[in-house]
Amino acid sequence: MALIKGQYSRISLARLCGWFGITRQAHYQEGYRQIEVGIEESLVLKEVNAIRTLHPKLGVRKLYGKIEAFLIAHQIKMGRDAMFDLLSKNNLLVRRRKRKVATTMSQHWFRKYSNLIINIVPTRPNQIWVSDMTYWKINGDKHLYKSFVTDAYSKMIVGYHVADNLEAVGCLQALQMAVKSLKQTFGNRLPLCHHSDRGIQYCSNQYVKLLQDNNIDISMTESGDPRDNAIAERVNRILKNKYLSAYEAVV
Repeated sequence: MALIKGQYSRISLARLCGWFGITRQAHYQEGYRQIEVGIEESLVLKEVNAIRTLHPKLGVRKLYGKIEAFLIAHQIKMGRDAMFDLLSKNNLLVRRRKRKVATTMSQHWFRKYSNLIINIVPTRPNQIWVSDMTYWKINGDKHLYKSFVTDAYSKMIVGYHVADNLEAVGCLQALQMAVKSLKQTFGNRLPLCHHSDRGIQYCSNQYVKLLQDNNIDISMTESGDPRDNAIAERVNRILKNKYLSAYEAVV
């Protein structure tokens, strides 16, 4: 037994490499590469944790956009899929929370309008505005309701309002901000279309009148599919899940 053990202890690295069909140089290169990868991953994880200090709920797609310059500066070759795998391996993926609070009440007596933006891709700012609202849970069991008007081309929020209820006035004030900014910036406007879901806030007399008074076309979703108002839904989701959920409101 001792002889066998001694024989194995005297096997050279060259012979071992020969058995596995690799050169000694390749063996050392692979070893160094593994060390290098480990260092690179440690650097990436450190940077991710630094970003997550300010934005704890930031997902992989947004994280990769923020960390891309860091990767280039440190000559680290890592794609988004590889970064996803790295974060998954280190339990750093963000779990999505299920939506619990309904903000759209479409069973009402107000007029509902047709969807005017199907298959239309905006080619300039202030061609299509999209509106939606969502909630922000505070103090354990209370909610604030955020209303946004977003430019579909630039993805810029042009109007917003935060209220402690679901009344139409919150959405109306967000729209008023957007219209006021538009008037201050542009004189003779090109045609503009406002798109939203069929919630009672957007179909209310005051909201519709403000749109009509400013010659803004009215477009609404025709189903309960969030994809019919995808840009507005995405803006709300990013702000709520990636940013606001990490902070507590002081009210």
